[in-house]
Amino acid sequence: MSVSVIIKWGGQEYSISSLSEEDTVMDLKQSIKSLTGVLPERQKLLGLKIKGKPAEDEVKLGSLKLKPNTKIMMMGTREESLEDVLAPPPENDDVINDFDIEEEVIEVENREENLAKIARRIKEYKVEEINPPREGKRLLVLDVDYTLFDHKSCAEMGQELMRPYLHEFLTSAYEDYDIVIWSATSMKWIEAKMKELGVTDNPNYKITFMLDSGAMITVHTPKRGVVEIRPFMKAHLTREKDRELYKLAQYLREIAKLEDFSGLNHKHWERYLSKRQPH
Repeated sequence: MSVSVIIKWGGQEYSISSLSEEDTVMDLKQSIKSLTGVLPERQKLLGLKIKGKPAEDEVKLGSLKLKPNTKIMMMGTREESLEDVLAPPPENDDVINDFDIEEEVIEVENREENLAKIARRIKEYKVEEINPPREGKRLLVLDVDYTLFDHKSCAEMGQELMRPYLHEFLTSAYEDYDIVIWSATSMKWIEAKMKELGVTDNPNYKITFMLDSGAMITVHTPKRGVVEIRPFMKAHLTREKDRELYKLAQYLREIAKLEDFSGLNHKHWERYLSKRQPH
């Protein structure tokens, strides 16, 4: 049975009717994020209670017994800059974003508590294979938000928010890599967006599988860095100038010639590429 609610925030109302009673409060928050840009960690949903207490993220919507088109007031701030988007929420210092790299990752990857979290994910998270992996192909994992798609800008069609050269990039990458799509959102959102963008059934390449927020773990890290792949934001202003995927396809093609990736620093991918291409 479907659940329909209306979120009141910033003087506007946002209608959500794509969820079911089996979906959770976190699924609702992810839907709100796609409409408003407010991260789930920053959302405070007033009046969303169960047994007199605020509903936790894992609570199923069906147990809240919401009436159709129930209006829910939300408090929360939308990040307007990349630094804010990538930073952890102010009351939670246990989150590492997907751009964190190098020394930090090395520092945290062997911690006992993080290894335990990873072990649980491996045991509990079920990967739904879309296409079988190919012998001898490396695995390329691509984030959706701001890498392949600008999920915050307004547009009448999702195609308008697709990053330039997306299909050319995936077609080129597929020659040397099996491709995985990942996003820190719900699988329903990922599947819908990939279908809308024409990625799922593209005849020129195949997606091996997709990963959602359930495959993530949270870690503590003392500092953060940003990989120098510029984010695709404000699609309506940047579409004509953005050539990142075109250049990145060339980098992936170059390093595919190597037998060992351990000596590469992907942060400096443009520097690597410029040294191997004629000027």
